[in-house]
Amino acid sequence: MNAQSTSPSTIVKVPTGHPGLDQILRGGMPIGRTTLVSGTAGSGKTIFALQFLVGGIRDHDEAAVFVTCEETPDSIRENAASLGFAIVGHEQERKWTFVDATYDPGVEEEVVGAFDFAALIARIEHAVRTTGATRVAIDSLGALMTRYEDAYTVRREMLRVSNALRTLGVTSILTNERGVEHGEIGRFGVEEYVCDNVLILRNTLDEESRRRTLEVLKMRGVDHLTGEFPVTILPNQGLVVITLEGTALNAESSTVRIHSGLEALDEMCNGGMFRDSVSLVSGATGTGKTLLVTEFIDGGASQGERSLIFSFEESRSQLFRNAAGWGRDFETLEASGALRVEAIYPEMRSLEDHLVAIMNAVDEYQPTRIAIDSLSALERISTERSFREFLIGLTSFIKHRQIAALMTATARTLLGGESLTEAHISTLTDMIMLLRYVEMGGEIRRGFAVLKLRGSTHDKRIHEFTVDGTGMNLRGPFRGVTGILSGSPQSVAEASPDLEIVAQMFDPDGGPTS
Repeated sequence: MNAQSTSPSTIVKVPTGHPGLDQILRGGMPIGRTTLVSGTAGSGKTIFALQFLVGGIRDHDEAAVFVTCEETPDSIRENAASLGFAIVGHEQERKWTFVDATYDPGVEEEVVGAFDFAALIARIEHAVRTTGATRVAIDSLGALMTRYEDAYTVRREMLRVSNALRTLGVTSILTNERGVEHGEIGRFGVEEYVCDNVLILRNTLDEESRRRTLEVLKMRGVDHLTGEFPVTILPNQGLVVITLEGTALNAESSTVRIHSGLEALDEMCNGGMFRDSVSLVSGATGTGKTLLVTEFIDGGASQGERSLIFSFEESRSQLFRNAAGWGRDFETLEASGALRVEAIYPEMRSLEDHLVAIMNAVDEYQPTRIAIDSLSALERISTERSFREFLIGLTSFIKHRQIAALMTATARTLLGGESLTEAHISTLTDMIMLLRYVEMGGEIRRGFAVLKLRGSTHDKRIHEFTVDGTGMNLRGPFRGVTGILSGSPQSVAEASPDLEIVAQMFDPDGGPTS
């Protein structure tokens, strides 16, 4: 058994099979105790229990007993297989045992007295002792407790089951239904008092979007993280708990400068962006955000780096066509293994699914550069809180991996102005670049500015740029124009050299200089 203890006196823990949950619990579940997992329909209770048992078998060679009270064993096997859990194989290895406590509607029950759990407890004890199981899951406790009408009896019988499991020395999961996302933990209002630990799974409908979360309500004698954590369910992974523990604010900072893709931009940044920088480029539609992504990726390719693009607005063929129009052969670059493109509509997945997909792709492909185009497309499928959590998780993960990242955001108006995306991510980024349309003399021109660059000096002037068949061309700074960043550019008269000389003869208080 692979268990661990976090302090000399104390409670030994066993990994749960949920890496994110292990981080929340500071190492895992207390061994030999009962944990109530309560949630509404669709929150992932059964998957949680299955994953806890499968993780014990797969990672620690611990036998398991699954007590099913609602679904038949065949149904459990079929549903588990769709998630990549090979229960049949574990049964053949004698590592998995079902205790079938389901009600058969075809058999008429004769009530001769109060229902007694003694027979079921005896079956569980027999299965544990004959297989040497150390993990047990009962799914679900609520189905058994419907045989009782009063809370007192439910509490008494639950205590009886819990004590029997403790006596066996097994670490157990008891799933339980609740009728609402916030309120009573269980239907009888007493379930949470009997078990040692209580976890709550939620499947909340917020602004027409479903959002799963996990919260540790109670964990006796064990330090743990508090609050709700995002959860998603994925094939071959099961229930994935997303947490920032281990990645937030503890990554090393690099002093190495890298090529941005534009020599003029490197000069504006005093030598280039940092290796681990997270950069945001903001601009209205058509200002050149995707082009800047293309330059960024091409700059990495010129240095022999591997790059990953996540496109949420354009297809891969469209990206390749546009890059070819600027003289960049992304198709050949991808064929050589130096580029990988993932293109998907944001609405195809939840925001949590997108975050896990990005993390998995990074771990699998191991890029040194990543581009997200665009964050604004992802923002429209989520609530404000979910989007903020997504950005924190994404930027923390990228920094921990020491990857240079470039993300785009679309401004609200054609002439610029802060977007909601910028408001959320501006403090999380190391570098912010602004692309703006500039109207001068009845002509639309384009402006580029580095608004922020952490840890380095940079050119603070607004430069003009043009786009042609070779890509983006940065030119000199605008002169005689103000209000570009605010979206209201206005021409101003430039001071003559003679006036500047006269101004230098006076100090800021208005008196002449000596």
